[in-house]
Amino acid sequence: MIPKGKQIIYPIAIVCTVAIFFFGCQDNYKRVGDEKQIEIYPQGIAQNFELTYTETTEELESEDKGSSRVIAILKSPVSEDFDNMLFKYRTFPEGLEVEYYDQDNKKSTISADYGIIYSQTSIIDLRGQVVIETHDGKKLETSQLYWDRKAEWIFTQEKFTFTNPQDGTVMDGEGMDFDRDFSFFKANKTYGLMTINEEES
Repeated sequence: MIPKGKQIIYPIAIVCTVAIFFFGCQDNYKRVGDEKQIEIYPQGIAQNFELTYTETTEELESEDKGSSRVIAILKSPVSEDFDNMLFKYRTFPEGLEVEYYDQDNKKSTISADYGIIYSQTSIIDLRGQVVIETHDGKKLETSQLYWDRKAEWIFTQEKFTFTNPQDGTVMDGEGMDFDRDFSFFKANKTYGLMTINEEES
């Protein structure tokens, strides 16, 4: 028979041991050096940012003078410059608007709630409420869009609504890629109501 004092001590010892294990498992270790998460800061922040892209109308030599034309104007309330990183990029946390012009100087616009421009790849990543409106009234609405400036190609894998007032169509779908003038486009998947006006023969 176990004495009465030892019967009380065993349960108290077990409870204390379990409590020590629980308190010992807490992570209060302060990480330093390579273990610490790297905090990334922009090298510059610009307010009321406006950037104009131009190109010369003809190829020039080093001493030549010539004219240039505006191909795009990018505007944003705030721009954060991360060109100090190994993979350079610029963010627009409060949204942006891009006005771009074709060869005939006709203006189309792209707007989004958030944007990233990757400097080395010339890819623009647009997120949030993304809307493209062309000079001839075509309109695309989606939640994320990629624009390859070098190839002048735009694509999305998200759901979209495409409105074309010229032929009176409204197309809903998921996944689409097209050139910037909407003269060629391919929709991966379409669904919902599509209204098509047909001329009487």
